[in-house]
Amino acid sequence: MTTSDGKKQIRLVLSENVDVTVKSVTNIATTDDTVVCATIDWWPPEKCNYGMCPWGKAGLFNLDLNNKILRNAVKAFNPMRLRFGGSLEDQIVYQFGKAVKSCPRMKNSTDGLFGFTKGCLTMSRWDEINQFTNDTRAVVTFGLNALIGRTRSSDNITYVGDWHHHNARDLIKYTVEKGYNIESWELGNELCGGGVSAKVDAAQYGKDTIVLRNMVDKIYKNSTQKPKILGPGGFYDDKWFDTYLQVSGASVIDGITHHIYNLGPGVDPNLIYKIQDPFYLDQVEQTFKDVANLLRAFPWASAWIGESGGAYNSGGRDVSHAFVNGFWYLDQLGMASKYNHKVYCRQTLIGGNYGLLNTTTFIPNPDYYGALLWHRLMGKQVLATTHSGSPYLRTYAHCSRDKPGITLLIINLSNSTSFEVSVVDDFDMGAMPYAGGEQAREEYHLTPKDGNILSDIVLLNGYPLFLKESLDIPDMYPLEVDPSTNIKIAPDSIVFATLRDFQAPACA
Repeated sequence: MTTSDGKKQIRLVLSENVDVTVKSVTNIATTDDTVVCATIDWWPPEKCNYGMCPWGKAGLFNLDLNNKILRNAVKAFNPMRLRFGGSLEDQIVYQFGKAVKSCPRMKNSTDGLFGFTKGCLTMSRWDEINQFTNDTRAVVTFGLNALIGRTRSSDNITYVGDWHHHNARDLIKYTVEKGYNIESWELGNELCGGGVSAKVDAAQYGKDTIVLRNMVDKIYKNSTQKPKILGPGGFYDDKWFDTYLQVSGASVIDGITHHIYNLGPGVDPNLIYKIQDPFYLDQVEQTFKDVANLLRAFPWASAWIGESGGAYNSGGRDVSHAFVNGFWYLDQLGMASKYNHKVYCRQTLIGGNYGLLNTTTFIPNPDYYGALLWHRLMGKQVLATTHSGSPYLRTYAHCSRDKPGITLLIINLSNSTSFEVSVVDDFDMGAMPYAGGEQAREEYHLTPKDGNILSDIVLLNGYPLFLKESLDIPDMYPLEVDPSTNIKIAPDSIVFATLRDFQAPACA
């Protein structure tokens, strides 16, 4: 058992043998090459939750884009997808063109959405952001203010009227003129369904997205870049999303972005237990299914997780940056991929309690390394896996990235049971145990320092991952294991295992 401080109580560790079956003939889904995505938000240092102000200078206005650790962390993915946006996105104006007469600094205000006034993105800051993304080879999604021009109705949450696109047009025109590479433009943040602090009618939003599509196509007419259009960037509501897609019509929206915060508020004292509960983790699976099913009727659009931090309101102070959060995060990557979601944007790269990087030191938290291993090992083709063992053993399989074979992600939520996993190849005509081949199996075992799942230090194959003296991301080498042996999964651990000789027709 793990106590609330993350430490294990001394107890007998049980062992269980499990056969994990991989259906190798056909894939069940595909992801984007840059499925691993992280967000950079707009929150200023004054953003506080539960008596804490965990954002520091990690917001887009204040972030030190020249920090060497930050740059090295993004470069290591080669490329990493970054999504610029968040709650304050719909209060940001852009210092471009004649529409913006002044460039206000964002301040606390009881009258503003989320407790802040409008803010302004200056031309010089936009240049700095694009210099950063160019230098780090990032793939960029940028969220546009979708409330400009609308008026707030008497219910104090619904915004009505057409979207005024002129300020966004001036920003995008400048971006194209400068040769900046924005892979996708997203319209708005959490304005769909019942909204969070504001909402817009689905039919109106669909019409506005058509305006954005036409505007982007016109501006990029003579450009080699053809950016995607994304929306609505909020929590899934079946009726709202269906109307939105019907009104916007074919070939307007490339990616349907929805948000996941299935762990509840960051202040929840049961957060650590939710993350270790397989039955709780399974509850959100229905949302992934519903989105995937909806999009069968709208095949031109693909599903994306545009933002997901697990626990909302900046995450859990002691939990969201610790090793234990990787159980939730990597399980989410596996689950989203299984339901044909192309991209999964983690809230955040840096900022709040849930950053992949520490907000003040920029040092990578454990989930950064889990994300990097996923990006390097798990290919685009998703394979079905099943097993009849404990529900505390979570398994996912993909064709390996850039090399032959398959890679398994195995998560052991149990702190009292180890597992010996043997792999079974189900190739339609029958199933038989995978006996291994001539090439060694490559294993990456992630465990917490001193067995404490609330540790910010992660061990790879027993050795702590620390930055190099040069502040580069450390090398991550696998254990090379006899492929005929079982994969040994320790309690409270995460394992990536690459089977080079596994002949999966789906990966041919």
